[in-house]
Amino acid sequence: MTPSSKEGVLVALDGQGPAGSPTRVTVADIARDAGVSIATVSKVLNRRPDVAAETRARVNALLAERGYVPSTRTRNKARADRPARGGLVDLVFNDPGSPWATEVIRGAEVAARAVRASVVVSALDPAPRARRRWLDDLAERGSLGLVLAVSSLSPDEQAAVRRLGLPVVLMDPVGDFESTLPAMGSGNFGGGLAATQHLLDLGHRRVATITGPMRYLSSQARLAGYRAALERAGLPVVPELVREGDFHHASARAASEVLLSLADPPTAVFAANDEQALGVYATAQARGLRVPEDLSVVGFDDVPMSQWVLPPLTTVQQPIRELAAIATRSLLGPAEGEGLPLRGRVELPTTLVVRGSTAPARAAGT
Repeated sequence: MTPSSKEGVLVALDGQGPAGSPTRVTVADIARDAGVSIATVSKVLNRRPDVAAETRARVNALLAERGYVPSTRTRNKARADRPARGGLVDLVFNDPGSPWATEVIRGAEVAARAVRASVVVSALDPAPRARRRWLDDLAERGSLGLVLAVSSLSPDEQAAVRRLGLPVVLMDPVGDFESTLPAMGSGNFGGGLAATQHLLDLGHRRVATITGPMRYLSSQARLAGYRAALERAGLPVVPELVREGDFHHASARAASEVLLSLADPPTAVFAANDEQALGVYATAQARGLRVPEDLSVVGFDDVPMSQWVLPPLTTVQQPIRELAAIATRSLLGPAEGEGLPLRGRVELPTTLVVRGSTAPARAAGT
């Protein structure tokens, strides 16, 4: 066979053709021997991600066995066809300084770094002029996509983002967004159920909760889990034991002051995130109460600080970094076989992590 103008002309170093000339091995020959199409071999040569791992390994083994030496034209085409790296992904928060947001940023940066991309972090200012400037900046940056971890965008702002043609992924906690947008989240209902059930299993019957903002779907689901655990145990949901917070320390301080001032105060509190749980710690300490001897506390998130406080916090662990990494990879596009577009809601399970902030309820009068 004589060399042709087809791409991917290969030379088998151990073969000889007529009159002692080297045997010319084409992409078609490799495809035939591997039992795949020519297009598949071309994808392997060009490091395209849409090839099964087993098929890729079989083709690469044959290329190595036959002494694959790509022609100059093939090498140049492979470089031209290789997926681009780099670019920007925008992360947008109401409060990028919260412990939860810090974990989201870390997960996104790990995913972006793998393809030499960068992450831009923005705080969404409530002022209309600042929001318009953010939209203008977003358009000028040419970002590859947008991870929204905000409570809401107005319909006009959502329409403005759509006009940019950017892919968007939502992160919990989220509010009123288009239901067609892909979303990342954790098993919030199951986490609330597990946290409350843990306290009930320890013998607590006056179990309070400090929720997140009730406009957030995650807050609603965690409260629903709390209610379900009580109802399953045959206990009423007592309105005075349910207080709304805003996911921040100060709101939990205020809510726990009210709870611990009741004539019959709770013996345990499920806080809807770790920052609020630490607010309960502060109120208990100010009142001379000990955690967990006098008051058991459970949080939600398992951010690093939950392990550093004394006593270490029992909490519901949600895979925040993993959620952020999946969201980011979906926007960056395929990289080494990863990066699939998200559809609908992707929900990862939560896990109760028991530490030192919970203990059996004390008997009455002790």
